[in-house]
Amino acid sequence: MEKASAMVSSIFGGSTSTEAAATISSIFIYPIKSCRGISVPQASITPTGLRWDRQWLVVNSKGRAYTQRIEPKLALVQVELPSEAFHEDWEPTSESYLVLKAPGMDILKVSLSKTCEKIEGVSVWEWSGSALDEGAEASEWFSNYLGKPSRLVHFNTATEARAVDPDFAPGYRTMFSDGYPFMLLSQGSLDALNKLLKEPVPVNRFRPKRSRFTKIRIVPTINQDNGIAGQEPTETLVNFRSDKVLRPTRKQQGKVYFGQNLVCKESLTDGKGKVIKVGDPIYVLKKVSTRVDAAA
Repeated sequence: MEKASAMVSSIFGGSTSTEAAATISSIFIYPIKSCRGISVPQASITPTGLRWDRQWLVVNSKGRAYTQRIEPKLALVQVELPSEAFHEDWEPTSESYLVLKAPGMDILKVSLSKTCEKIEGVSVWEWSGSALDEGAEASEWFSNYLGKPSRLVHFNTATEARAVDPDFAPGYRTMFSDGYPFMLLSQGSLDALNKLLKEPVPVNRFRPKRSRFTKIRIVPTINQDNGIAGQEPTETLVNFRSDKVLRPTRKQQGKVYFGQNLVCKESLTDGKGKVIKVGDPIYVLKKVSTRVDAAA
């Protein structure tokens, strides 16, 4: 994977040698954008990211994406997939379901093998296109839970492609994630942040997202256990991880740097069968001299 080298080497003191600079300590997959994630021991790499990640999206009556920025209650929607779904080459059967649970709601089971109706006009950030509607039962469930008309849709891989920013990663694509297929966050970065906070935050506060203040302001501040928003850790991140602090001589763009967006080079060629696992080593193949030289 590219673009991770500068951060990993600076956090772990790694070099371009054959020694591992770090190991993967946890892997999180978020099947439904902005709903609760799943911690898994391994995950398959696909051209659009980890398999099952951000394949579903909750939208309003106009097809516009709901996120925790607007609906923090989505943080309390627990998502389950069959444990075997994370094995290599597993395919759903008629008895395979995406299972959803939320406070005050009955369990919803969404078939992973049914044929869905295509609907137009689905949008998330700057992208719009068609998606696959998961049906009336799922729509009623989310409408009741959020208290407003809602639908659950599935990314339409047959006809749609959502490109990653070509200025950074031309040729790559993703599904319903904010911008990139993967995000890497080091334990060292999280530990450094928690030393500055009165109340430490867990890793599930962070997920792939935009880096400008106006686009990250809400999600990291939402407690994923109760759906309640606060001010931290964003206020602290602004004070020690903003471009104003890290790049004072550069043009200020109102950005916060925490975690690293990634693409996987091999996913465009021979990505089939590639799996990452907890405990896998991370090697630094290339690094920049200083943080100022890192891509922004």
